[in-house]
Amino acid sequence: MAGIAGIMRRMPGWIDTHCHLDAPEFDADRDDVVRRAREAGVDQVVVPAVAVGNFEAVRALAHRHGFAYALGIHPLAVDAADEERDLAALQAALARHREDPRLVAVGEIGLDHFVPGLDRARQERFYAAQLALARDFALPAIVHVRRSADTLLKHLRRIDVRGIAHAFNGSAQQARTFVDLGFRLGFGGAMTYERALQIRRLAQTVPAHAIVLETDAPDIPPHWLYRTAAQRAAGARMRNEPAELPRIARTLCTLRGWPAEQVAAVARANAYAALPRLAALDAGP
Repeated sequence: MAGIAGIMRRMPGWIDTHCHLDAPEFDADRDDVVRRAREAGVDQVVVPAVAVGNFEAVRALAHRHGFAYALGIHPLAVDAADEERDLAALQAALARHREDPRLVAVGEIGLDHFVPGLDRARQERFYAAQLALARDFALPAIVHVRRSADTLLKHLRRIDVRGIAHAFNGSAQQARTFVDLGFRLGFGGAMTYERALQIRRLAQTVPAHAIVLETDAPDIPPHWLYRTAAQRAAGARMRNEPAELPRIARTLCTLRGWPAEQVAAVARANAYAALPRLAALDAGP
């Protein structure tokens, strides 16, 4: 244990670039979740909003725990949002908190073409409007991309915004285009599944400067937290949390042939490049 502790002291800390710490799954033990993350070496977490109703909650959590946050309207929340009122509320919140160093991005925004029955045209309007706000407030974007990469890229070619493509699972060509447009690609628990061949291939082959790490906690659990069929039938939930990030990163170590120290340093540098306010925040006064 002393040897491991010594290595952790010499290593850069881990950054979880995407964690929904405000989710109700954490209500019973949120402080313990943060404590476990720090004990595991995760010293920074970015908490993205998903709807106007949780803007202040994510901001308060970030300030309470010394973390960072993003404000945005998630594509899965778009159908329940009021297009005029909620976009105006986002603009007002970005203006109100524009001097807050913990506000590091506009997010989580984007498009979801996987969940059936969603209004894609409405999603696209929200996405384009939020990209424009990110540009206007000189903030990067944290984008949700699920079966929607080409449409996301169409708008990114038109609106000059950079940031992070969260939980990326597109093609190699789409990955190259995101990277060429100044985006980093988020890798997390999905990468730990041996059958996730495309994600693992991307994690192994994308340029080193394109990689950031994330958990998307409480979602996208790594393989060791995945429910068995019997557990699913019984309604069991296996919650992901930011303390899992260093173990998730071991998969990247294996795929790239890098030691943990290199993975931590590269992922941290890339998170800072993607979210410049995060670098300033961690640098301190």
